[in-house]
Amino acid sequence: MFRLTLSIVATGTRLLASAGAAAAMLVASASAQAAPPAPQTATPPPTAAAVPAAVDVPRDYVIGPEDVLAVVFWRDAEMSADATVRPDGLITVPLLGEIQAAGLTPDALRDAVQKAATKFIEDPNVSVVVKAINSRKVFITGQVATPGAYPLVAPRTVAQLIAVAGGLTEYADAKSIRVVRTEQGKTVSFKFNYKDFAKGNRLEQNILLKPGDTVIVP
Repeated sequence: MFRLTLSIVATGTRLLASAGAAAAMLVASASAQAAPPAPQTATPPPTAAAVPAAVDVPRDYVIGPEDVLAVVFWRDAEMSADATVRPDGLITVPLLGEIQAAGLTPDALRDAVQKAATKFIEDPNVSVVVKAINSRKVFITGQVATPGAYPLVAPRTVAQLIAVAGGLTEYADAKSIRVVRTEQGKTVSFKFNYKDFAKGNRLEQNILLKPGDTVIVP
């Protein structure tokens, strides 16, 4: 009788152990199914050069000495660079070396850089951004408050330049102002009578200035 009781107890113990193991397996399986999948590390996209801020470019603008440009290669930041146009009209671009910039429009310079880059890059994508225009200047001298050179980055008339220069002094000969300009290698002169203009007469003499013009106020 004693042996039979021990056998029954042992059998019950084994059944309980088996049931416990089965329950543990079910809990582990449910936990594994409920757990979120491990996040996958995304492959970073190729580095792209940031496009810098640009200034407003006049419609007739061509690049000149002292202008500041940004040559931007899409997806190739190492070849992108800022470049100041040297007095000889050249800029330096990484890997490409010296390239003529002065006398070209930004689009024409882009095409030239893109053509040069085909020797090193398959199907290059290039942008030329004008960051500062320092080559377009007009000059005013004589009897004004602040004579000197002024940037010409937007349309500006003779009267506007006089105003920017602080106006005429008390000794200025307002009737005999002249605008001196070089066209096709020749020097031409335009008269500007400030007193007539101030009265609303002969408004056509208040011409738009061009880069390199000099206003002389005697």
